[in-house]
Amino acid sequence: MNKITVVGGGLAGCEAAWQTANRGIYTEIIEMKPGKKTPAHKSDLLAELVCSNSLKAARIDSAAGLLKEEMRRFSSLCLFAADKCSVAAGGALAVDRDAFSGIITEKIKNHPLIKVTEGVVTEIPRGGVCVIATGPLTDTALADSIAELCDGGNLSFYDAAAPIVTAESIDMEKAFYASRYGRGTDDYINCPMNKEEYTAFYNELVSAETAPLHKFDRNITVYEGCMPVEVLAKRGEDSIRFGPLKPVGLKDPRTGHRPWAAVQLRRENAAATLFNLVGFQTNLKFPEQKRVFSMIPGLEHAEFVRYGVMHRNTFINSPKLLGRDLSLKSDENVFFAGQLSGVEGYMESAASGIIAGINAAARLSGADPLILPGYTMTGALLSYITNPSVEDFQPMGANFGILPPLDTHIRDKRERYSALSARSLEWFDSHGYA
Repeated sequence: MNKITVVGGGLAGCEAAWQTANRGIYTEIIEMKPGKKTPAHKSDLLAELVCSNSLKAARIDSAAGLLKEEMRRFSSLCLFAADKCSVAAGGALAVDRDAFSGIITEKIKNHPLIKVTEGVVTEIPRGGVCVIATGPLTDTALADSIAELCDGGNLSFYDAAAPIVTAESIDMEKAFYASRYGRGTDDYINCPMNKEEYTAFYNELVSAETAPLHKFDRNITVYEGCMPVEVLAKRGEDSIRFGPLKPVGLKDPRTGHRPWAAVQLRRENAAATLFNLVGFQTNLKFPEQKRVFSMIPGLEHAEFVRYGVMHRNTFINSPKLLGRDLSLKSDENVFFAGQLSGVEGYMESAASGIIAGINAAARLSGADPLILPGYTMTGALLSYITNPSVEDFQPMGANFGILPPLDTHIRDKRERYSALSARSLEWFDSHGYA
């Protein structure tokens, strides 16, 4: 009998199994709950939401909303459940978390072609097609098996990621392009600070509120080069001015002098639509990041597409290891999905599960894989995490900055986002995903 094995019963695993089973393929989900749980899990149900019950913005002219609409075109199980148990949350799609997981669990367990087996998987199943969707707290033995398959160093065990902002939201009347000592031209954007600006920023940084750590995050060993910027700052008022904010080798073209301090932003993608704040790994709460980092000259109105994080998160080096269909380059019968594949967020994980499931089914049947164009949100997200040119890979969530620009620039942001969404959905309409 043709069979696909899905390891992990979270959002990505359930979506992958739903896609394979609905294509007539017998599918087994192997899930370690309820017999064993990670420190983050409390429920015995599948597709448990471990943090927020919000699935982010609902409107289609937002990145999160567009991603969800694309998922609906693939008959997403998670969105079927979310629509059944949504709760009032302004412009966001939020759910009753227990009802959400309950609906998905019932649908999965009642599907005639899906079997849920309780058990701890200690190594990647071989000899058939499988989808690995074990999440950011993958069991140690399986993580070791994955590390072995991925050449060891291509498996990360924590996020130490800096915030990312859109290039168009940076005020270039205050910032300037330059590399240190004139090496390169537009490699970096620099936000210069005078002494007064630096002192005000420093005082707010060291007093800002940090996010509480889960018990399983508290013992993370953080290397000196990945230290949260607010922790480094507390070593002394000049600590970050001689660290990530060092101004050496830079000259502010507006003054002709070296600034007192400078925040550098480095290209995040080849299109130069996204830039990350160099050395700004942080554990500050998201609203605090927005408040404090917006004090940086040139970033007063910055649009943050990802905030900095510092937490336990197992993920593979997808740009090096995965093809665009989410299969391993070294073993095309093994697919990865969810946060383990390098996406960030509930719906991003679920979307990757959908595509991994579709392509696992295609692999088993000998059909061509589904490769979504990069101007769709799902396609852009998967293109980003599998782009071999990405350096120092960190997980990414849905945002308009990863989409290629429109042929004609639209100045109004809301209108531009609507046009980007319309372009994506036109592809779905023209390919029968209504």
